[in-house]
Amino acid sequence: MNNYALITGGSKGVGKYLAIELAKRGYNLILVARSATDLQLLKQELEGQLPIEVKIKALDLTKHENICQLGEWIRSGEFPVSVLVNNAGFGLYGEFEHQSLDEVGSMLDLNVKSLVSLTHHLLPVLKGQKNAHILNVASTAAFQAMPFMGVYAASKAFVLSFSRALRYELKHSKINVSCLCPGPVRTAFWDRAKAPSVELVERISKQPEEIAKVAIKGLFERKAEIFVGDINRIGAFSNRLLPKMLVETVAAKLFSNKTPR
Repeated sequence: MNNYALITGGSKGVGKYLAIELAKRGYNLILVARSATDLQLLKQELEGQLPIEVKIKALDLTKHENICQLGEWIRSGEFPVSVLVNNAGFGLYGEFEHQSLDEVGSMLDLNVKSLVSLTHHLLPVLKGQKNAHILNVASTAAFQAMPFMGVYAASKAFVLSFSRALRYELKHSKINVSCLCPGPVRTAFWDRAKAPSVELVERISKQPEEIAKVAIKGLFERKAEIFVGDINRIGAFSNRLLPKMLVETVAAKLFSNKTPR
């Protein structure tokens, strides 16, 4: 039996194409997202095109009990998961004081807590495989503070820091940990975040198919950080060197005084 890859947020956007890339490599899939309809459609599409099995779970991963349920189901031994892709997440735009605390809490639950919790649940399963991989999806926002998207950027900085620390802890094991740091992607992310339309962001945005191809290639090359495109790689490196105030001012000017989507 082929091993399984588990992808959260696996029904559309980057998650959908990460699933497709892994399916092309012969992995059976476990796709987790909130929409049962979207999951079922993707399951039918993939099983109709490739000789793989696709299991779907329609779950809200902001709920701790759902993550525990998913972890217990995987650990039952029925599914030898050797790839975990923590892709689920969303962003929020606006001044922090005017944001809904409930929405901010849900974002942190999904972007941070669910990723940590699911990883912890699946580590024993991954350690049982000959070779295993964890791909955590962060963002180039992880390398800087972002006024008007401050909590989102901070959550992705957490993902990057956690990924690198876990990678070091597991360096003598059979588990590789990689962190995908894409720049802007042409998905519904910006609409969900209610972020303004910014010409520069639109110009450097990548298609989710391109992100997924680079991500899976980098994962199996066991890269610590995976960037898509030279602009994003240079930008992330520059943000480590330039004065923080300058970087924050540029980011703020990009998003302030714009018309929300």
